[in-house]
Amino acid sequence: MATYYSNDFRAGLKIMLDGEPYAVEASEFVKPGKGQAFARVKLRRLLTGTRVEKTFKSTDSAEGADVVDMNLTYLYNDGEFWHFMNNETFEQLSADAKAIGDSDKWLLDQAECIVTLWNGQPIAVTHRTSLNWKSLKTDPGLKGDTAGTGGKASETGLPVPWLKCHCSYRLAK
Repeated sequence: MATYYSNDFRAGLKIMLDGEPYAVEASEFVKPGKGQAFARVKLRRLLTGTRVEKTFKSTDSAEGADVVDMNLTYLYNDGEFWHFMNNETFEQLSADAKAIGDSDKWLLDQAECIVTLWNGQPIAVTHRTSLNWKSLKTDPGLKGDTAGTGGKASETGLPVPWLKCHCSYRLAK
């Protein structure tokens, strides 16, 4: 893989640190009046999703991570694994709860997802830039009950309090 110096770090770049893949979320290059230039970098650890902030000298470098983002279709959940299919080759991949994270709230059958693979294994699942879903029938909220907990359940079970029943909605990232 390619080698990237700290002044090449940009949001979206995936690098290897300590043998694990990280994604650069933000990078600020600092040139102090006295001393060596450095970069303050906000990273997301792709295996766990935790965020880390590191400082790199201008001479520091990191290898590019060998991760692949694939567009896959969500098929079903068997209770332990979420199953996805590649529409071109019809191969199926299974992802565990660690790779899914909070994305399970947004997964609908036949939804297009972006699955990040590292060494052939799914490590992260994100939904596309927009989703289409419907709200299901629930009791209407009471007039003036702005502090109440009532809400309409969506197809995924996620309660959304301000929507009307039986309507289709488009959610954008």
